[in-house]
Amino acid sequence: MIARLPGVWLGYDDSGRGVPLLLLHGFPHDRTIWTPVRSGLAGRARCIAPDLRGFGESTTHGPFSMDQYADDLAALLDRLQLPSAVVAGMSMGGYVAMALWRRHPSRVKALALCNTRADADDQAGRRRRDELVMLARREGARVVAERLLPGMVGRTTRERRPEVVQLLRAVMSRQPVAGMVGALEAMRDRPDSRDTLETISVPTLVLAGDEDVLTPVSEAERMVVALPPAVRAGLEVVGEAGHLPCLERPSATTHALANFVATLDSP
Repeated sequence: MIARLPGVWLGYDDSGRGVPLLLLHGFPHDRTIWTPVRSGLAGRARCIAPDLRGFGESTTHGPFSMDQYADDLAALLDRLQLPSAVVAGMSMGGYVAMALWRRHPSRVKALALCNTRADADDQAGRRRRDELVMLARREGARVVAERLLPGMVGRTTRERRPEVVQLLRAVMSRQPVAGMVGALEAMRDRPDSRDTLETISVPTLVLAGDEDVLTPVSEAERMVVALPPAVRAGLEVVGEAGHLPCLERPSATTHALANFVATLDSP
C-alpha cells in the first residue's frame, strides 16, 4: 500500500488485529525485513511496517533527518486514524523511534528499541558515514550492500543460514542511492539521544542480538540503565543473532515483542 501524505509518499504494510505496532526498519533496508515478524504477530497486534522516506516504495527526495522521518510517521498515523502506537525501531529505526518520542510523545504508546544505540556518532563514525556516501554515489547500492553485509548478521547466520544472507543482500542492493545518501547524512548528523532516554515515560523494551558487532549487548545494557526505572520493561537478548534478529531469529523476536505487547493495556 502507498500512503499519499503531504510532501511524501510512504509505502507500508498493515496487517493483523490488536494493539497498533509500528515496525521501523534500519539502514539500508525496507519494510520487508519485518515480514516474518509481522506474520507471527498477526493475531496479537496490528502491525504497520512503513518504508522510511528514501527506501523501498517511498518517496526518494529529502529532506532527510531523524526528525523528518519522525514527522513522516506521525503523518502516517494521522492517515490511519491511529492516535498512538507501540513503536519498535530496529537499528536506524531505533534512532527514528527516539526522535518520534521527542517530537510526538503522545503518539508513542510504548517503545521497543532493537539493536540500536542512544549516543551520536563520534568523529570516526562520522568519517565512516562520509566514506559510505562517496561509495554509494560512485559505485551504487550493490557495492554498499557488500561492504555492510558482514556486520549485518551474526556468525551463526553466516555459517548456518545462507538464505538469510542472500535475502538481506537483495534487500540492501535494491535501495535507492538517494535514500542511502540521505540516511547516511541523517545518521551522521543525528543528535545524541542519551538525554532522551531519561525522559521516556512509557514502557520500554530493549532488544539485542548476542552476536551483534555493530551495536553489541553492552550498548543495550547501557540504554537499559539510562531508562527511568519505572518504565523499564527489561532487556531481551536474542541468541544466535547479529544486528537483525527480526530476520535472523524471527520466531524469537516475535516471542519477545508479543510478550511485551501483552503487558500493555488494550487499545
